[in-house]
Amino acid sequence: MKYAIVESGGKQYKAVEGATIEVDKLPYEVGDSIQLDQVLLVSGENGVEVGTPVVKGSVVKATVLGQVKGEKVIVFHYRPKERIRTKTGHRQQYTRLQIDSIVRE
Repeated sequence: MKYAIVESGGKQYKAVEGATIEVDKLPYEVGDSIQLDQVLLVSGENGVEVGTPVVKGSVVKATVLGQVKGEKVIVFHYRPKERIRTKTGHRQQYTRLQIDSIVRE
């Protein structure tokens, strides 16, 4: 199984060819092809190659499937005997990517 560890938005994701991943929102339209060049690790038939900090010449090619929202997270602040109650929610926005290929030069 060929996979790579890529960095996007300060977070690391495992990218497997043919699979989908959700990364923090990127400024691309649905159907756009993008290249993730911050590849930290590549694993394939030739073994594992770890970058210092990135693997030179490696690129992960992906297609944008859509912009989606994550699950709602409820934030509730409460202080007893002081009548302080604050309830807010948050839904993180993500970009869903289809991993097309992992190119290792």
